[in-house]
Amino acid sequence: MSTPHTEIPSRAPSAVAVDDIVLPFEVASLDLRGRVVRLGPVVDEILEKHDYPQPVAKLLGEAIVLTVMLGSALKFDGRFILQTQTEGPVRMLVVDYTVPGKVRACARFDKARAAEAIAAGKTDAGALLGQGHLAMTIDQGADMSRYQGLVALDGGTLEDAAHEYFLRSEQIPTRVRLAVAEELRAGEGGASHRWRAGGIMLQFLPKTPERARVADLDPGDAPAGAEQHVFAEDEAWTEGQALVSTVEDLELIEPSLSSERLVYRLFHEPGVRVFQAGDVRAECSCSRGTVDSMLKSFSQDDRDHMVENGKISVTCEFCSTNYEFAPGDVGAKE
Repeated sequence: MSTPHTEIPSRAPSAVAVDDIVLPFEVASLDLRGRVVRLGPVVDEILEKHDYPQPVAKLLGEAIVLTVMLGSALKFDGRFILQTQTEGPVRMLVVDYTVPGKVRACARFDKARAAEAIAAGKTDAGALLGQGHLAMTIDQGADMSRYQGLVALDGGTLEDAAHEYFLRSEQIPTRVRLAVAEELRAGEGGASHRWRAGGIMLQFLPKTPERARVADLDPGDAPAGAEQHVFAEDEAWTEGQALVSTVEDLELIEPSLSSERLVYRLFHEPGVRVFQAGDVRAECSCSRGTVDSMLKSFSQDDRDHMVENGKISVTCEFCSTNYEFAPGDVGAKE
């Protein structure tokens, strides 16, 4: 059974349209800041290297956009890693973003269960992921401690998980929109497809205490006898959420609509300022040298059992590059 998917027709892009970038912006009058992510060749290169079913590839594409969106906010040379572990057909998504602008990604899934879910039309993120958790890890380097935040996944989308993360861990009012689709391109040899992805994140970061929104507490979270306060949500944040809610999926992935034009359409009335965009590229950190070191770190018995047909073959799970070694090169018996 074929899987229905979104297709966007190819058209000549405008001169200002730019792919594979992250564009930060600010709406100062409303104390709003955000980023727009637009991915073309980057997401297509990553997804095309794997033979994932279309819904699995689309889900991984959403994870890539979210990771680039969050990882590009790091102010130091480090890594941002997004990883899901769930009991659904798609057991794991891993996206690794390294400053500045390098991203790689892969998925692990149960082929039989994924095929069954696709045949039944259960291809939304909640059905594919199921119950589990999403981990967001910030790696500041070898001499620095890691920071990790966990969010429960209970049948919702990655957008839902991002909202929950910022609400519980960062306590920053945040709204995220993600979109992934295949672009239909006409050619002499017939129609072809390529992946596109995009997203926008908006956050309310008030500069004055009186504009800060204090999250309501469940009475059970407060000390006995403590006075409960309920704060009305700031009108600026209400307006910002309303504007972002008007963004359609097509606008986030449309090749002829630049990020600058998109944020201007949304926020030209209150006034919006954009900053220098950052580039994103698909790049894996694997190499023959790193794989060689990994193999030599295994026990002699493990290396001996890796030999098949007179060689040791290792395929990178992220970029699908295959490395072959003669057993003697890594200390294994032929």
